[in-house]
Amino acid sequence: MTSQPVDVLRPGDRGPAVADVCDRLLQSGDLPPSFDLDDRETVVYDKVVEQAVRAFQQRRGLIVDGVIGPSTFAVLDGARWQLGDRVLRYVPDRPLEGDDVGQLQKRLLSLGFTVGKIDGIHGAETDAAVRAFQTGVGLTADGTVGPETMRAFEGLRRSIRGGSATALREREELRQGGPNLAGRTILIDPGHGGADCGVVAEDGLTEAGIALAIATRIEGRLSAHGANAVFTHTGRTDAGTEEERASFANSCGADLVLSLHSDHSTGMAGHGAATFFYGHSDEGGWSTIGERFADLVLREVVARTGLTDCRSHARTWPLLRRTRMPAVRLDFGYLSHPDDAALLAQPATLDRIAEGIVVALQRMYLGDADTGHTGVLRLTDLRRHLEAMRAEKASDTSGPSAAEG
Repeated sequence: MTSQPVDVLRPGDRGPAVADVCDRLLQSGDLPPSFDLDDRETVVYDKVVEQAVRAFQQRRGLIVDGVIGPSTFAVLDGARWQLGDRVLRYVPDRPLEGDDVGQLQKRLLSLGFTVGKIDGIHGAETDAAVRAFQTGVGLTADGTVGPETMRAFEGLRRSIRGGSATALREREELRQGGPNLAGRTILIDPGHGGADCGVVAEDGLTEAGIALAIATRIEGRLSAHGANAVFTHTGRTDAGTEEERASFANSCGADLVLSLHSDHSTGMAGHGAATFFYGHSDEGGWSTIGERFADLVLREVVARTGLTDCRSHARTWPLLRRTRMPAVRLDFGYLSHPDDAALLAQPATLDRIAEGIVVALQRMYLGDADTGHTGVLRLTDLRRHLEAMRAEKASDTSGPSAAEG
């Protein structure tokens, strides 16, 4: 991946760094071919460039702010590559990113090789899949996707049909894990932290404070069910960037990641709760389990709190994209809206949010055995349901042998 020339570019900036961004926007089709790049020293990040950046961010599921930060630049730089344009190989300290990597992952997955998440990042799982493919077709298994490997791809037909291989893999992993929360590791990411308070309401409530309070309540309920809760940070520390949080989640081997935030808007218009999961239909990447959990969490939280349902959305934000496990972000209300802020100021509301999240977790792991109604189940109800399932399974197992005796 090409290094970004500066940390952030925004409207009003000018010079070669802006010209480099415009080059990429021309290649992506977001700037018109007539855009003038003759004098690269004086190119200005004007309204036209800002609109092109926003269009690109919207299409790629990024935060639409019209600013070129590290996350937007990484995706923009990667958008100029198509599979076969460059040699691909695994670089542990600086993995290659781009549309060509995503196309490689889809190609491998369609042939039955496990690549993990289709995220356009050439990581260890993609490297292992490339080597397995090369071994299978009689090539040197060096992990390098060059002309020989590309020729081998061309002669093969798709071997998996009738649905998404990623979705099938995620569902099978979930099924094999069983219906219990016990033994699972859930990584909880309370938004912001340390000196960064996030959104601040008029009465002094902070996004970071509420997120940590909800996270603590979730931890207590998970511990009571034998699950492990790991925090990305404490109230006095900052977990760093989304990329760093995703790396921490991967190092923990978590089963699922939940990030907690509030939202805000100007003029107090926005209100309600929303959830976000990894997905981008154009690139083929989609977390089926993430979508399922996002939907369950939102429905449980809305039913228990009365917050407006702002729906679930697919996004490619770094924390959702870079985690190897399903990741979901919950925006639990708008602190800029007086009604939402008043609701979130009540400890009982935070209890209901935490209860709804853990119930959603348990319902997700129940899978097809989940027949509960949204917003009315309590964790004690689910515990009794699990005990009944175990008793029924034990009865089914012991029945034949008893009859033979």
